[in-house]
Amino acid sequence: MRVDFTDLAPEPIAFLGQAAAIQLEFFEGLSRAVTTAPDLGAKEGLSAAAGVALRKHHALIAELRREGVEPVTMMQPFAAATDRFREITSGDDWYELLLGIHVTSGILDDFFARLAEGLPSDLGSRVRKVLDEAGAGGVLVRELSSAIADVPGLADRLALWGRSLVGDTLLVAKSALRTGGDDQAVEPVFTELIAEHTRRMDALGLTA
Repeated sequence: MRVDFTDLAPEPIAFLGQAAAIQLEFFEGLSRAVTTAPDLGAKEGLSAAAGVALRKHHALIAELRREGVEPVTMMQPFAAATDRFREITSGDDWYELLLGIHVTSGILDDFFARLAEGLPSDLGSRVRKVLDEAGAGGVLVRELSSAIADVPGLADRLALWGRSLVGDTLLVAKSALRTGGDDQAVEPVFTELIAEHTRRMDALGLTA
């Protein structure tokens, strides 16, 4: 069922502020992953992925400036929630950090791209183009697949970790809906997000 986001999307400035804050968090997470990566090959791939997240962040910042507002001011209301989300999703080691980024960025990039359909048409088109750019998925799958094959017991641990991330990530998605909006109206999109998450986990040989 095609969801009409007209009455569900937040005001454009609030949307851009939250989306920019989330992309900055993805960049910071990938930067931490680069710092703690075990070899130069992983560092190179993850640094490129971090560059994509930073490019998305700056593109959303540019849209805020186009709207005539100060980006930092518009991101500030989301800072505390983003910090809590980081604490919840960072994991206990490098592998959990990578899967956390893979799961959360996959779900939230997909959701915010869909939610952008409720923005004014020109802005929505630009935002969807930004968020649809392929980011960290490829390098994360490569590094995680290699680790799962080499480290005994890692697959079971990561499968549990991946499942634990979904609820908190969907709460972030729901928080972006317009205040007072009927989040049941967007339930088909959440179902689709979970299906995509399951496919990402399956690609790693993990049970969602």
